[in-house]
Amino acid sequence: MLLKGGEIVRYLARPDPSRPALLIYGQDPMRVALKRAEAVRALVGEKADEEMRLTRMSGAGLRKDPAQLIDAVREVGFFPGPRVVLVDEAPDTAAEAIRAALADWRQGDAVVVVTAGSLGKSSALRKLFETHGQAVTAPVYDDPPGEDEVSGWLLEAGLREVPRDAMRELMLLSRALDPGDLRQTIEKIGLYKHDDPAPLTVEEIALLAPATVEADLDELIHVVAERREADFGSLMRRIDQQGIAPVTLCIAALRHFRALHLAAADPAGPGVALARARPPVFGPRRDRMARQAQSWGMGPLEEAVSMLLDTDMTLRSTSRAPQMPLVERALLRLAMKPRGRR
Repeated sequence: MLLKGGEIVRYLARPDPSRPALLIYGQDPMRVALKRAEAVRALVGEKADEEMRLTRMSGAGLRKDPAQLIDAVREVGFFPGPRVVLVDEAPDTAAEAIRAALADWRQGDAVVVVTAGSLGKSSALRKLFETHGQAVTAPVYDDPPGEDEVSGWLLEAGLREVPRDAMRELMLLSRALDPGDLRQTIEKIGLYKHDDPAPLTVEEIALLAPATVEADLDELIHVVAERREADFGSLMRRIDQQGIAPVTLCIAALRHFRALHLAAADPAGPGVALARARPPVFGPRRDRMARQAQSWGMGPLEEAVSMLLDTDMTLRSTSRAPQMPLVERALLRLAMKPRGRR
């Protein structure tokens, strides 16, 4: 069974112990490790290591000794309770050993949890799990954690009073930090708020969060693309204070608006165009950019790209015009562009 979309987060939070195996794979090792830890904890609990109900082995060694996996799956534990055999960083060459272990799997045997890096469609591991009648495949993408996932981390950290403005700030932070760093930040906020019943505030998040230069830059460009001129000034001041080079800001905006223009020009629609772009855009960011492309339309986006190209050329010329004000003016003009003009 191949999980998709929101099914991935929901299943890994509560995996089905009656299914024999789970494959978790993805390009980012930190994201994969977080999901693996969550799934294993849900299957066997916090004390599985102490009670010897969790067996770890390297996927690379299975080709030479496939019997070790079969033995571990069928082993009877000293302590009662569910068991997991964790196969870390499995290569495609481990597929046959895993297939053999699953061939005679019965209820009461250990659940096999396999992790791997990025796997293509022709991967032997993917084919094994996706075509198996009972095994589960959970791809882990590089999208930022969703609100449901962040809400779960907040509850684990003891943070139950999180107003909407604080949640919006956390979701902004999720676009700048790796999931592991974001989770650690939430845990740190939880310690800070221990025994404090007052709702979490944006100021407390800002106090404890790491630097968010990339998030501020991305959000500024989204603000421009969504023509939210009321939010432009405060974000622009933060960008200026962080010392981002004007050329860097202009290039980031130009790249974004070029992507929107290509998406708006695609007959298949912006969402499809963004999904098959190089690199592809997935998840909430794709939905957000698709709405931006639809809101602007091809004509205005051509004008926006042209304006940013002119600004970029001026920045690289011998002009003595102040560079940051030049970029700021161009972005503000785009943010203030009237809607509905195609």
